[in-house]
This record gives sequence, structure tokens and C-alpha cells, in this order.
Amino acid sequence: MISPLVPKKNSAARLSALGGLLLSASCLLAPAAHAGSDELGELLAGAPGSAGLGMAVRAEQSPYVGGGVRYDLMPLYLYEGERLFLHTSRIGVKLLKDEAQRLDLFVDQRFEGFSDDRRPASLAGMAERDAGLDAGLSWRQRQPWGNLKAEFLHDISGFSKGSELRLGYSYDFRSGRLALRPSLTVAARDARLNNYYYGVRPGEATASRPSYLPGSGINTTLALDAVYALSDGWRLMGGLSRTDLSGRIQGSPIVRKGAQTAVFFGASYDFGVHQQNWDEESSPTHVKVLYGKSTADGCHLVKIVTLRCAKTATVNATRIAGVQIGKPLIKQFNGWPLDIVGYIGVLQHDDRGLATNGLQLDAFIKAYYNGFPWSHRVNTRLGLGVGLSLAQRVPYSESSSQALRGRGTSRLLNYLDPSIDFSMGDLIGSRALKNTYLGLGVSHRSGIFGASRLLGNVNGGSNYIYTYLETVL
Repeated sequence: MISPLVPKKNSAARLSALGGLLLSASCLLAPAAHAGSDELGELLAGAPGSAGLGMAVRAEQSPYVGGGVRYDLMPLYLYEGERLFLHTSRIGVKLLKDEAQRLDLFVDQRFEGFSDDRRPASLAGMAERDAGLDAGLSWRQRQPWGNLKAEFLHDISGFSKGSELRLGYSYDFRSGRLALRPSLTVAARDARLNNYYYGVRPGEATASRPSYLPGSGINTTLALDAVYALSDGWRLMGGLSRTDLSGRIQGSPIVRKGAQTAVFFGASYDFGVHQQNWDEESSPTHVKVLYGKSTADGCHLVKIVTLRCAKTATVNATRIAGVQIGKPLIKQFNGWPLDIVGYIGVLQHDDRGLATNGLQLDAFIKAYYNGFPWSHRVNTRLGLGVGLSLAQRVPYSESSSQALRGRGTSRLLNYLDPSIDFSMGDLIGSRALKNTYLGLGVSHRSGIFGASRLLGNVNGGSNYIYTYLETVL
């Protein structure tokens, strides 16, 4: 594991930390810096127990004829545990890890396919080519002369059903607060993968777009990623990559000639290494059960949190019920009455016959503030969670409202979870219930105003007001 870029603490540490929390409220997960690479995630990853959030902007040349330059807002989300890790769009388990080598089992988003927000004329009339979800195995080894990596990925989303083998080499340059990593990746892709994303099916052929199947081939990517530590938490980042598609892919009538280049820049905040860690069996466990109802039309998140609206839907009303499990990441962050907890939750959508019911998986980091003047008598927590939400099926409340606006939907969306609660033990004078909380919250799913490809370029979402009971074991 690459050691984190963390300069010594200075007098601006508290201000920097506050800035980090403000940034955290507006961002979550993101795709990797360049297609087919986890290099940036490795550079940003700290020692076990660290967690970070950030945002970046990326510009990429489309591989399709007439596709132009695609711009993307990339939320960043990083967690490094003893066994679990999350690097931007990649989440996984460390099967083997020591100073020299590491073996990971992971799931990763594949950022290929047609653009969600616009489609060039060259693709008119063609069936959608969706971004897939890959499961994979990754091995890497560090040596004084550089880093070796081998990865095998297979599509588990059912879109391409293709596979890819990646072999890579990178080298780390460090000078003070600056870290640079040039890398070379060679990707051997099978026919199913290439045919899906770059082929033209017989039924899609036209006079100017003949039927074509590129078959298997090898792509190569040269990249340079950079990270600069501004303080003990803030980091600036940037990168440039060039991908040369195989000759068979470039022979496709829908693929433009020449290399595919991409550039990005952004910033992230690293909460640093703390005593608590999601993987620690001895750390407390938060268990939360909740039940909620969809909000009425026009009762959006800003109105709810500013106490201007609390109406639930009376027509086509839907329900949610769920469980969330959390582990503390940071206690008393920077000496403030602020705790940071990581959660994984499962919700069941009851669409009451309006649509097929489905599950929803949420993963998020939540900050709790309990520094109110009365908290020493009745502990009161004001919380804000930020993360990702993956729905088994797009909930009815989203599909119906988006259809009325003529907007698209996505199963994967941004997740916000504002809440307020109080200790039941403090309220009724029971020591046994001191760490049991009763509260109100909002389960909010949405895109980032249609600006993030990771979230399907969706503008809109859903809100559920819920009640909950949470206990800390």
C-alpha cells in the first residue's frame, strides 16, 4: 500500500477540517480517473481506517463518431480498511495484503457505452449500450523499480457478458507534498465485450453504417496521475490519459479514428487515520430500523430540512422499511462534538401495487453533531449522511415523477440522509437505553442535477420521510 501524503499538522488544521466537512456534504462516489484504472484510488488511499470524500471534473473524447468531448462531474469516495476498501467506483475485499503485494476481489463500474445525455447522429437508431458492472480479481506487487498489476474482469450486469484481462506497470515519484504516478496498461478484451460496445448489429445497419463486429483485441492506455497535499487533509489531484483502441475497434463505422484522451482535476479531503475502523470487531455497532412514506408533490428536500414542508403523499403513496448497520469511523472529529459513522443499509420499497416492489442498497458516511446546550441532559444528534444508493428497480415515486418531466431514471443515484434524534434513555431516565435513539429522517435519492455520468445523468429523484429507532451495541 502506498503511504498517504500527509504533512504535519499546522495552525489551520481546524479550518481545513471544517472545509472538508462542507465538501463532504456535496459529494460521494466517482468513476476512476481514466477508464480501466484504479491508479488514482491507490494514490489517494491512506492507511487502514482512513476515509475521504471529494469532487472532480473530467473531460473525455468520445470514441464514437461525432461524439465530441464529454464532460462529467465526478464525486469521489474513498475508504481503506483492514479487509474492506472503496476506491471511487470500485468496492472490494482484500484477500491478501502485505508490504510487497496485494490480492483483491472487487466489483467495479465500467464507464463505456453511449452517452446518457446526448447521442451523436452516427448512433441514431441503435439500441442502447449501457455501462456495465464488472466483478474482478486484482493482483499487484510493489518493487523498488515499480509496481506490477494484473486484473481479470467479467461483466455481471448481463449487458455485454464480456471479459477483459489487464496487465499494468506504474512507477511512483515523490517530492515533498507531490506524488506522481505514470502508468501503462495493456487490456486484452474478448469479442463479446468489443462487439457490444463498438459493433453494429445487422438490424442496426444502414447505407452509411454497415453491419460490423470487431471481435477481440488489445487496447493500451498511457496515463499520468498527480496528487498534491495542501494540508493534513486537503489534496489537489489531476491526471491525463491516452487510450489507443485496437485496430479492429477503430475499423468500426461508429468509432472515430485516433486515440481517446481524457483529462481531469479536482480536490478531496482525507479524514485521516483514526482509532475506529469498520473492520474492527471490538468497535461499537449501530443498528437502525426505519419506516417511512413518500412525500407529497413539491415537498422536496430543501423544504423538508428547513421545516417548510412535512407532507407525505396521499395519492399514489408508497412506503419504505429498512435496516441500517453502522460502524464508527471517527469519534470526536478534530476535538469537536462530531462523530463520523459509516453505514450500509437495505430498504424494501412497498409500491402498493403501482409498480413491482424492490430492494434498495445504501452505502454512506454520516456525520453526527451533538454539541447542543442541552445535550448533557438529553443527548440530541443532528445528522447528515452522504453516499450512494442502488435500487433493484427504479422506485415508482421516481419513475412516475421523472416521466411527467420527460426525464430519465437510474438505479444508481446519490444518497442523502439528514436526520435528528434524541436519547430515549436520557429522556426517561433509563441508563440501559442511553445509547438508544428515536428520531426523524429523510431518505433522499437523486442525481447531481444531471451532471454525473456515474449517476446516469439524472436530474431528479425521490424523498421519503421516515421515523426510526437506533441503538448502539
